[in-house]
Amino acid sequence: MTFANDPATVLPSLALLSHRVRVLPMDAASLVKMPENTILFLDARDDLATAKTLCNLIHASGLSTPIVLVLTEGGFTVVNSQWGIADVVVTSASPAEVEGRLRLVSERGNAPATSMMGNASEPTTTVEDGQIRSGDLIVDTNGYTASLHGRPIDLAYKEFELLKYLVQHPGRVFTRAQLLQEVWGYDYYGGTRTVDVHIRRLRAKLGGEYEHLIGTVRNVGYRFDPPENDKGDAAAQQAARSSTHSSDSATE
Repeated sequence: MTFANDPATVLPSLALLSHRVRVLPMDAASLVKMPENTILFLDARDDLATAKTLCNLIHASGLSTPIVLVLTEGGFTVVNSQWGIADVVVTSASPAEVEGRLRLVSERGNAPATSMMGNASEPTTTVEDGQIRSGDLIVDTNGYTASLHGRPIDLAYKEFELLKYLVQHPGRVFTRAQLLQEVWGYDYYGGTRTVDVHIRRLRAKLGGEYEHLIGTVRNVGYRFDPPENDKGDAAAQQAARSSTHSSDSATE
């Protein structure tokens, strides 16, 4: 959905991929025209207010269409979990990133990945009195502390902020640039290498048994993977660890 005269300018990389694309105007009437089993790219580059209104309408109407918000860098300052979107992508994203985000949203189904309170696909993440609980991991947003199995984790301030932000958005993948903006802020002039360093420190402090909670999505970024319940799969966790180590080695 877009107001753009030339829809190809919204997300140029999408035209390079082998997906069927249908362009609709950004208005409520378009909601009834959306095909089933689709992923909606919503153009929020120039009109964040209209984009948010449409997000609310989609959820109020009971539609389960996953929404991927297309933003400029400045748009990240206002988007939060209340929008109910499945993912975000910058307008200049590469074809590989767009394809990766489409694949991840498709695999997650219709459940938004941005809810702090978790959802049906992530039952292990809950928020109560400022404490975010995910399995044996507790992040206290009021006391700026984190613990695992009841034992405190000694975290520096930015390490805590990074862990808190990832845990608040279970399953959602963030690029290094996004994490840099959200955790370090626009006043920080360091490079994205800083994110990799803090991710490695976080994993080291979580320990070998739990380092896989912070997953690496190759060529995209990082995400928080809540502990699995009855469907815990040791092989999958081992694969996640292997992928994590391989990716970290590539960044050194």
